Amino acid sequence: MAQQMTREESVRRKQQSINSVITVILSIVCVIWMYPILLIVFNSLKVESAISTNRIFEMPIGNAFNGFQNFIYGVTKMDFMSSFWYSLFITVSSVALIILCCSMCAWYISRVTSKFSSAVYYLCVFSMVVPFQMVMFTLSKTADTLKLNTPYNICVIYLGFGAGLAVFMFTGFMKSMPLEIEEAAMIDGCSPLQIFFRIVMPITKPTTISTAILETMWVWNDYLLPTLVLDIKKYRTIPMDIQYFRGSYGSVQMGPMMACIVITIIPVIVLYLVCQKHIIEGVVAGAVKG
Repeated sequence: MAQQMTREESVRRKQQSINSVITVILSIVCVIWMYPILLIVFNSLKVESAISTNRIFEMPIGNAFNGFQNFIYGVTKMDFMSSFWYSLFITVSSVALIILCCSMCAWYISRVTSKFSSAVYYLCVFSMVVPFQMVMFTLSKTADTLKLNTPYNICVIYLGFGAGLAVFMFTGFMKSMPLEIEEAAMIDGCSPLQIFFRIVMPITKPTTISTAILETMWVWNDYLLPTLVLDIKKYRTIPMDIQYFRGSYGSVQMGPMMACIVITIIPVIVLYLVCQKHIIEGVVAGAVKG
């Protein structure tokens, strides 16, 4: 008995040592990943001369500290708030349209067994592997022809590119949902729309939240698609506006640019931290079940 307890204690200590090593390694990786963000935050509080020299890696103290002047300049002088609201509107409208249309499409695919539904599903999945560069020139011309080149209807284009991931995740989750719940609601007199919005959507909450966050991070940070489609003289999203922090002779205003980058990443980080557990649940449910 004593020998068995000694063996168990040895195994437990060995496991604790392995866990400690893994914790240290992951902590180092976390610091490495966080370092670029901290570097941007520090330099957003510095004067321009401290950033343009080799003092870029120093803390914002002493003569290098500029307070919040870079933030004030970036927001007021560069019309940053206008770009912020354009990005916000495009992101909210695009993600809402993706969630609504793709969840309905996934419900149809998971409940109707036919060659047509299978073809739609595989086309959506196949769209995820098609590089954007293959279609961007044709897309730009098509957007101009169909008048999809404003922030108010570019959400239709984002729906096309975001449908692959969303349909894949929703379909995987809905295939695992018991059909008896919907049949019971139908017997009680619910219409298909009532079943979808009152029964199906509440059950798919983890997948809905995780899909919405992933699509939000993509649309919010996207630079290439708005640049190709929108008229840059009238409409600029945040990634587009950051490219215009340039002075004379091609010089870049690093302080205000980094200040605006900090403002840009704060909403996404907060959203991710608040809903991170739903991301794991939704991805696992959508990719493994079914």
